Amino acid sequence: MISILELRNIIELGFLPLRCQCTVSHDNSLTVKVFDPDSGRVDLLVTGISTVRLTSARAISNLVGELRSELVANQQAFFISGGQLAGQMPAKL
Repeated sequence: MISILELRNIIELGFLPLRCQCTVSHDNSLTVKVFDPDSGRVDLLVTGISTVRLTSARAISNLVGELRSELVANQQAFFISGGQLAGQMPAKL
């Protein structure tokens, strides 16, 4: 079994060179945040990730792959919308 600290480290390293923060909730679920390197904006936020099945390198790799796919989709949606997040009001100049 992989310890929570090792699991967090593996997930965070899986997003290099981007900054990733992986935290553990009281119920042992994970929250993953991936930040835009230029602005520091959170490009991906996923909460409630169960650690029950993250017991092998393959399972962890699959999770990182899924999260990376979500990150790309979020970034594409952000740029398509002209830099505005869904439901966000444009900034007034």
